[in-house]
Amino acid sequence: MAAIGMHSAQEVLRQVFGYDSFRPPQGQVIDTVLAGKDCFVLMPTGGGKSLCFQIPALLLPGTALVVSPLISLMKDQVDALVANGVAAAYYNSSMSDLDGREVLAKLQAGQLSLLYVSPERAVMPDFISRFAKGVSMVAIDEAHCVSQWGHDFRPEYVQLGNLKDRLPDVPFIALTATADNQTREDILLRLNLRDPEVFVSGFDRPNIRYMVVDKSHPLTQTEKFILERPEDSGIVYCTSRKRTEQVAEALRRHGIAAQPYHAGMPNDERQKVQERFQKDEVRVVVATVAFGMGIDKPNVRFVIHYDLPKNVEGYYQETGRAGRDGLPSEAMLLFGAGDIVTVRSLIEQSPNQRQKAIELKKLQSMIDMAEALTCRRRYLLSYFGEKIEHDCGNCDVCLSPPESYDATEDAKLAMMAVYAVRQRYGMAHVIELLRGAATARMSQTGHDRLAEYGSGKHLNGDDWSSIIRQLVNLGYLWQDAANYSVLKLTPLTKPILREGVHLSLARPRVKVKTERPSRRRAATKVGDLDIDETLLAALKSLRRKLADELMVPSYVVFGDVTLQQMAATKPKTREDLMEVSGVGQVKLDRYGALFLAEIAKY
Repeated sequence: MAAIGMHSAQEVLRQVFGYDSFRPPQGQVIDTVLAGKDCFVLMPTGGGKSLCFQIPALLLPGTALVVSPLISLMKDQVDALVANGVAAAYYNSSMSDLDGREVLAKLQAGQLSLLYVSPERAVMPDFISRFAKGVSMVAIDEAHCVSQWGHDFRPEYVQLGNLKDRLPDVPFIALTATADNQTREDILLRLNLRDPEVFVSGFDRPNIRYMVVDKSHPLTQTEKFILERPEDSGIVYCTSRKRTEQVAEALRRHGIAAQPYHAGMPNDERQKVQERFQKDEVRVVVATVAFGMGIDKPNVRFVIHYDLPKNVEGYYQETGRAGRDGLPSEAMLLFGAGDIVTVRSLIEQSPNQRQKAIELKKLQSMIDMAEALTCRRRYLLSYFGEKIEHDCGNCDVCLSPPESYDATEDAKLAMMAVYAVRQRYGMAHVIELLRGAATARMSQTGHDRLAEYGSGKHLNGDDWSSIIRQLVNLGYLWQDAANYSVLKLTPLTKPILREGVHLSLARPRVKVKTERPSRRRAATKVGDLDIDETLLAALKSLRRKLADELMVPSYVVFGDVTLQQMAATKPKTREDLMEVSGVGQVKLDRYGALFLAEIAKY
């Protein structure tokens, strides 16, 4: 069932998708597209971007072309649309020739409301010329990929600007969850949009708890976090392919159903991991950033960054994989000085000086966010140009404010140690000097005879790592990434060392509280009614059984929020069930009797 016979966006929203009202600015965006105008939409992950083009696609005659960067994302969205009775399909390189011909035949016959394609496919002249007359609109998802200022620039996106010339009378909608002002302007220019309406909604994801923890023993920290959440599904992001495999293997040894995911794996293997994750057969995916753009799994409860992201945009988008259903979720970043050096040195290798400068600037903003001693959410929102009046109360800084102390003497010791080794050694060696480590290298260099040798025995290695990292971030020390990351003094050290100026630093936060947030925080999602946990468990069991029979992820049947509302309101009739958020006409006809019968038992 497509939206044939339906005359308004509100009717489609209710009958097809099972929702009563639009979130701002969804309604305005849809009206703009239906009026035939181009628009640009910046909306946070989980904010409902997809409905902004899916609903117009069901109301406009013809087929909407949706340009999407990942094959797996296309499949997820098409599966969810088909489950709602929408005539949707995807056309990409993963399909057999027979399946591909079948999709093209449906397209030619005007039997599809939406067709998802890759950017490479969309710009093929023969593809567009064959179907141009039947295209009702063009939606370009993950539009930040078109900009070199964006955090995930993809060359294949650049040619999409030519599409508007090929389809001048068709409304275009470009959508992204992450773009600063410079990136936004670049997107509009490169996509050649005609006098577009620009919609920028709030970036805040209040259901996500942001936490930054000093990286001490990352594997142990990661294992502990996940083991304390035995029923939760999550993603662990690492910078290297090798590390994803190592961490996944370590998690499996602790009984956690974990699998690696990276670009070096065969396509079919990656596809299998993603499908098993979507169906909750794999609980944790340990991945590089190759995994996740546009992930449509709503019940990801946590995201862990094992390593430092390269920029705030990437961090925001990756943490945004969590809690797309609006339920309480967590994002934990393990932050260590060594990661700064690693990422900076990778960026320094770029031959493109302009791109290098952009990336180094963005990296510094990411470091500033991780080092912040103020509300994390305030920093994040401020980065994207949004202000909030009060601290969020749902980040590590708000929940467990860092203890600051007069670190003047410790800072002097660190600075003098850097000076004593003639600013020729990196952090690890300076910490060994301060700690009085009896190593062969310390003896060979003669540094065990320096006055500074052992001067910092009162602190452990993690403490010194935190202090030196803060000194680097505050500009007192400089790490020369182009020269083996040696530590050097800056002019800012003079007031500390010679003029008696005091310095306050934060104590290390290796053991910051990371308790799982109460799911009761989501009470507003079920009308502030109490959830019958026994009934909820029974409904989840029924959902899993149906999903297994249909070979689709559980959320394609019904999402967690929908089941929670059922378990709270206990609907007795089809009319009652239709009032539950997420229950549309097709799902009511398909599953209604089964779920009403299950509820009737209670």
